Amino acid sequence: MSGAADCVFCRIIAGEIPANVVAESEEVVAFRDLSPGAPTHVLVVPKQHLADASVLNEGHGALLGAMTALATRVAEREGVASSGYRLVFNVGEDAGNTIGHLHLHVLGGRPMHWPPG
Repeated sequence: MSGAADCVFCRIIAGEIPANVVAESEEVVAFRDLSPGAPTHVLVVPKQHLADASVLNEGHGALLGAMTALATRVAEREGVASSGYRLVFNVGEDAGNTIGHLHLHVLGGRPMHWPPG
């Protein structure tokens, strides 16, 4: 996984790479996933570079609150809040995490059964 200097999400946040931004706050930005796994698939990304959810601790409570609040706002704007949506953090390669920058997936627009399949 990449560090902050070559991180694609850091480059999106810096405006070096274009993205379809759907919402933003002081601490986090939300943009559409380029390979959506659902009709609504938005990534909520902190502007601060953190590798993934495994590095979070009690001191990140405000950041997690900001990420969740923006994810909720995205779900409402995307029209999936009333029907239901999924929030997902992936950690590590086996979980499908391919970008080494903490991000929260907002998935909705279709039924999502558990277990998947």
